Amino acid sequence: MTRKLSYAEAIREATEQEMARDPSIIVLGMGVDDFRGIYGTTKGLVEKFGSDRVFDTPLSEDAMTGVAIGAALAGLRPIHVHIRMDFLLLAMNQIINIAAKARYMYGGAVSVPIVVRSVIGRSWGQGAQHSQGLHSLFMHVPGLRVVAPSTPYDAKGCMASALRHPDPVMFVEHRMVHFQKGVVPEEPFTVPFGRARTLAPGKDVTLVGVSHMAVECLRARSLLEQAGIQAEVIDPVSLSPLDADGIAASVKKTGRLVVVDTSWTFCGTSAEIVTAVLERTQGKRDVSFARLGYAPGTCPTTKPLENLYYPNPQTIAMAAHTLVKGEGTRWEPRTSEAPEVVEFKGPF
Repeated sequence: MTRKLSYAEAIREATEQEMARDPSIIVLGMGVDDFRGIYGTTKGLVEKFGSDRVFDTPLSEDAMTGVAIGAALAGLRPIHVHIRMDFLLLAMNQIINIAAKARYMYGGAVSVPIVVRSVIGRSWGQGAQHSQGLHSLFMHVPGLRVVAPSTPYDAKGCMASALRHPDPVMFVEHRMVHFQKGVVPEEPFTVPFGRARTLAPGKDVTLVGVSHMAVECLRARSLLEQAGIQAEVIDPVSLSPLDADGIAASVKKTGRLVVVDTSWTFCGTSAEIVTAVLERTQGKRDVSFARLGYAPGTCPTTKPLENLYYPNPQTIAMAAHTLVKGEGTRWEPRTSEAPEVVEFKGPF
């Protein structure tokens, strides 16, 4: 296969194909019918499927989430698009106490097949309330599926799986991955939940990167080659359910684990991954590990502070080098800023 799409184009193609297959799918959210179409992910859908199935919404996350849940209970399959995950906090009761619990509370008689798309991550100084990755909050809740693919292939396949799933799916997208390109088949396909993907093989250390951090881990892998270290890079893809067995299999081989999250480490996704791996390797393999994520503070606005706040290929590579070579070794790789950080122009 040689056909390449961007991450945004892959989401759009999956959405279009699934909407053509299933007339119950609708798309709602602020700006979904804009000509730019949320990074291009909804571009042209209103022209193809009409304003009854693709429509803009007011700036009212709680109420519109209620609309989406009600539509799902009535037989539709809504995709509710949020430009920023931060403001899902306004709809937590709707998502956690209603959507996630409806199947259980009604003995399986009803389901809420909604896909909640939300965008996370750094950009150009959006600061405290527009840069958060809150995916671990949703991982904590039974009844929700949480996916955060990093490649266009997995973005298309996970979106198709989400749109065929009977329960709520939180679809997490980092701003920076929308511009990544990769090979994507034209025909419809699905990617199953609960299966991690090995992006690159290695024998010395396992790097697990959540969402855009999988891209940064691949860059760190290249830097580690300067020191003769071979890193295996894994993208969890699905955060809940989590493929802990697949990740643990890699760590049993390397004996070292670095988990990099695009959020805080305390009580976060990285903590769950490390714990799940240690539960599966204890008594079988000695494992050393490290976690990287947001610095323990509120997301800053200025570019110099952003550069210190977020993990990058250099800091990831340095943490992995310390695990492999031991404490007291000082090594600093040559690196440059990721191109998508430099090129990012705005949310649309």
